[in-house]
Formats: sequence, C-alpha cells, structure tokens
Amino acid sequence: MWILCLCGIGCLSGFLLFRKNVLKVSQELDLSKVTLSVIIPARNEAGNLPQLLHALKIQSLEPYEIIVVDDFSDDETQAIAESYGATVIANPSLPEGWTGKNWAVWNGYLQCSGNLIAFLDADIKLAPRALETLVKVRHQAGGVISVVPFHFTVKWVERLALIFNFLGVFAFTSPFETNNPQKGLYGSCILTRREDYETIQGHAGIRSEMLDDLNLGAAFVRAGIGVTNFLGSGLVSFRMYPEGMKSQIQGFGKGAVLGTSKLRGGTIVLVAFWVIGLIVSDSFFVFIPTSWALPLFIGYLLYMLQLFYFIKYVGVFGVLMPVLHVLSTLFFIYVMLYSAYQVVFLGHVSWKGRKVKVGSRRAL
Repeated sequence: MWILCLCGIGCLSGFLLFRKNVLKVSQELDLSKVTLSVIIPARNEAGNLPQLLHALKIQSLEPYEIIVVDDFSDDETQAIAESYGATVIANPSLPEGWTGKNWAVWNGYLQCSGNLIAFLDADIKLAPRALETLVKVRHQAGGVISVVPFHFTVKWVERLALIFNFLGVFAFTSPFETNNPQKGLYGSCILTRREDYETIQGHAGIRSEMLDDLNLGAAFVRAGIGVTNFLGSGLVSFRMYPEGMKSQIQGFGKGAVLGTSKLRGGTIVLVAFWVIGLIVSDSFFVFIPTSWALPLFIGYLLYMLQLFYFIKYVGVFGVLMPVLHVLSTLFFIYVMLYSAYQVVFLGHVSWKGRKVKVGSRRAL
C-alpha cells in the first residue's frame, strides 16, 4: 500500500507543479512603433541557422534588425548568416571574468538599436506569428518574458530527454516560483524592453555566471521588473542536441545540479516527490518476481498516463518513450550523477568545446 501512496503522491506533485501557461493574446496592440532587435549567439550553428533565419524573414512582425554573433565558429555559420541578410558580428576574444554566451550576447546588444530585444538560440523554430505574439504577450504581462520551447525530437536517443523536459517545465511553471526573488528565465527565447535590460546592466551584470538565463531573471526581479515564463506550444519550438548522446549529456549536465539552487523550497519538495515516485515505479522491472510487482506496476501506469496527459504541451517524444519511461529515468539519473561529479570533483562543466569553472565561473 505504501508503494501506491508514494507513487500517487508523486503524480499529484506533478499536477501541482504544472501550469498550462501558453502564449495567448487577449488584447490588441499598435505595433507601428515597435522596433525589434533579434540577437542570436552562434557557435558552429551552420546546421540550425537556415531554419531560424528563414522563419524570421516570414514573420507577421518583421524584425527591425537581426544580429548574429559568430562566437569563433569553424563551420559556415558566418556565410550562412550573411546569405540571409543578417548582420554578423565576430565575437571578440573572451575577456577575464566572462563566460562565453554572456560575452557573445552582450556584444550583440552593443550593436543593436531596437526598443525591444529578443535573444534567441540558433536552434529555435518560430511559427509565422510568433514574434508578433511574443511582443503582444510581453506587453500584457509587463516586464521581461521567456518561453520554454516545445521540444521536437527525431532520433530515438533524443527522446531520452523526456524526464529532463518535464522537470524543466515544472521548474518554470511551478506556482512556488511566481514570487521567487531568484526567478529565472529560459535562455532559448527571451524578450525584454531595451530600457529594462539596460537597468540591470544586461549580461554584463551577470558576466561570470554559468547559468546566464537563471541569473538574468534574478537580476530583473531584484530591479523590480517582472519575470514571466510561458510554454511555447505551437509558436516557439526547438530540437535539442541533435548531434547525439554526448551533446545531450553535456548540455543537460552543465546545469542539472547548479540549477536546483535557484528554486524555491516548495518547488524542490514537489519535484523530489515526483522524482522519487517515478524512480520507485520504475523499479517495477527489478521486482517482477515479488509481491511488490502489482503495486509497482500500477504506479508505473500512473506515471505513464500522466506523461501522456502533459506531453502535448512539452514536446514530441513518440509513443514508446512515455511507455518505456524507465529508460528516460535511467538517463536522468546518469546525467545527474555526471553533473554532480563535474561540479563537486572537477570544479568545471564542459560545453561546446569549452570548460567553465564552477567556482570562478571562468572559461578555461
């Protein structure tokens, strides 16, 4: 009985954490005075840029300018960006005390002139009305907004990220995070007024931070500027880490442990209940020959049904991965252990060919 109770509490925690905060416009806005600068930091993004830059060209709200910051790419990033008419900036050498993405985004800002600034990762995909909707939603919400993109997967190994995606959505939609003084933003898609960004000194104010998006959000909150996070649903999406398993492990591992330090206690407790219930239910495969098999199997089914219920707001993971969610759970456990090993024992995390010290948060 205690097994069913634990799994039931875990599933209930998931329902308490999740909020269907999708991008929705409830009022009109005169866009004639909007000048939107789009800044895209790019390090070896030749494979992703064509889709994003094409999408920006067919938006119902045309960007005032598109700036691609070429962060020492050794592929065709610069040539592709220029072929789409984007302004390309060669990122200067990384100075002491800065992390790579913060430095790239900051240099993009120094060259932009719009009264609104959108920071987009190169792997973002936009529906034709995405920018218009983002601008209107930001006007309604006030302050700065970010979007947790809908995750499209193609390869089977990409679908192992199922649990990480759910936990990411929980962290950004949890009701306990509404008034969190360290409330973070989701870095793949951020929209802010220029004056608000300048008030907090932008990415220069968090120059040494590894978790740029989370710390940027906290800086806005400290300045009294509201932070609101939305789900991308059918407007903003991406495909994470198509390069394969190694990039997934590094990508999720660089913030898996550090990111939890920014969450409120209520969120951490509910996430812990959800994860514990999930792991317990997945142990069904170990205890098949025992009397625990039936309650564990029921718990396993409860989590499977919950994953199917939420998944339409989170991403495309096929049918088999929610059914065999034990595989994603094992991947999650491995990456968390890897992340803890990097933070505690190595003192740095790896990403895109760079090592960033956790203590000093400086690129090696």
